[in-house]
Amino acid sequence: MKVGTVIGTVTFGDLAPQFSGGNWLMVSPMGTEELTGRRDYGQASTPVVYDRLGAGVGDKILYVEGAEASQPFPDPIPLDAINVALLDTFQFQPPQQSCAGALSNVIPQNLLS
Repeated sequence: MKVGTVIGTVTFGDLAPQFSGGNWLMVSPMGTEELTGRRDYGQASTPVVYDRLGAGVGDKILYVEGAEASQPFPDPIPLDAINVALLDTFQFQPPQQSCAGALSNVIPQNLLS
């Protein structure tokens, strides 16, 4: 699952019947910079996410991509991403150790020098 901010909506003129009752959202994926509040919007590509939960612009959501996105449907459908949760609040604490510190747990010290 990935965390994202809804930054817009998409409207289609014609859709497959499996998608009736839902909306399409443009989502800005949230990485460490966005989760800690240092940046408002991500710089990664913006997926279009199918939504039946009622998310709107500015909402934080959890979404899944790939084959998992089609799991809620009884038959296989062409879907890349789906909203699975609306986030009311969340807490994120990035790891405090440096990359070298993280590597020292895995690689012997004599190889890091």
